[in-house]
Amino acid sequence: MTQQEALIRALPKVELHLHIEGSLEPEMMFELARRNGIKLPYDSVEAVREAYDFDNLQSFLDLYYAGAGVLITEQDFYDLTWAYLKRCEADKVVHTEIFFDPQTHTDRGIAFETVLNGIRRALKDGNEKLRISSRLIMSFLRHLSEEEGFKTLEMARPYLEEIDGIGLDSSELGHPPSKFERLFAECKALGLPRVAHAGEEGPPEYVWEAIKLLDVCRIDHGVRALEDEKLVESLAETRLPLTVCPYSNVKLKVFDRLADHNLRDLLAKGLCATVNSDDPAYFGGYVQENYLGCARELKLSVEEILQLVKNGFEACWLEEGERGWWMGECDIIAEKFIA
Repeated sequence: MTQQEALIRALPKVELHLHIEGSLEPEMMFELARRNGIKLPYDSVEAVREAYDFDNLQSFLDLYYAGAGVLITEQDFYDLTWAYLKRCEADKVVHTEIFFDPQTHTDRGIAFETVLNGIRRALKDGNEKLRISSRLIMSFLRHLSEEEGFKTLEMARPYLEEIDGIGLDSSELGHPPSKFERLFAECKALGLPRVAHAGEEGPPEYVWEAIKLLDVCRIDHGVRALEDEKLVESLAETRLPLTVCPYSNVKLKVFDRLADHNLRDLLAKGLCATVNSDDPAYFGGYVQENYLGCARELKLSVEEILQLVKNGFEACWLEEGERGWWMGECDIIAEKFIA
């Protein structure tokens, strides 16, 4: 085991870019399909995995939404979330901030509270039984209209105390952040923190729009920010975090190979880049595997690994004192590796 791998396995971590529906492993997909009497278009787990050869973001989303169709009951959403939290425990993830897409479920007749209650119950158990803290981010699907987003916000109003923030995901190209300016203004008025996917397939202009028009506190992905020097300067100055998902970027053809990823360049420019898994069941690795792969393929130093992990704590929504404590723990653990 290399020094870098040992450090990654030893450090506590956060995850800030995880779609809970994207943690649906094929085995669970089949289990829930049987439980709910749903016929899948695949005859085996192996056939599902073979379908995970995506040409782009849209080809992934087509399969992603089909897979989510097996999630019907509150217990389904609990089981899905609990399985992810057990992976967090194995990877020393001590805090996670997960996305859920209510429109994926309400549009097929699943009640909003069914989705929310199942996820929330698992997160509560994760905190009590696994000592993993969490935040829950409700995402709007950008391929749908802003009006549809307002309808979802109305569904969510009775449950806002259970929702920690607002996100924007799904197909990026052709759906700029500006499409949702009024919706995000309403969410801001409600006191909800806001994040948005931008600069994955979309251009740097989408990152600017997310910052200026949606007033986000984090950019999800953001890897194309390096194409705009002024944007890089702004991100470095403000330390506005980027929740980077390396394996996802390779699987969806943003980069040809992990060795081509610009994660080290983002760090070198002084940006608050973090490492996350996005949709790990589809992209081949949970957050620790993303760290290990990047360390191996990008030749990350011990110092760079420590910085990435500490960036995660800096960018998360824990209270300042708790963030600082965890960052101190990271320094203590890393000291012997750096020495």
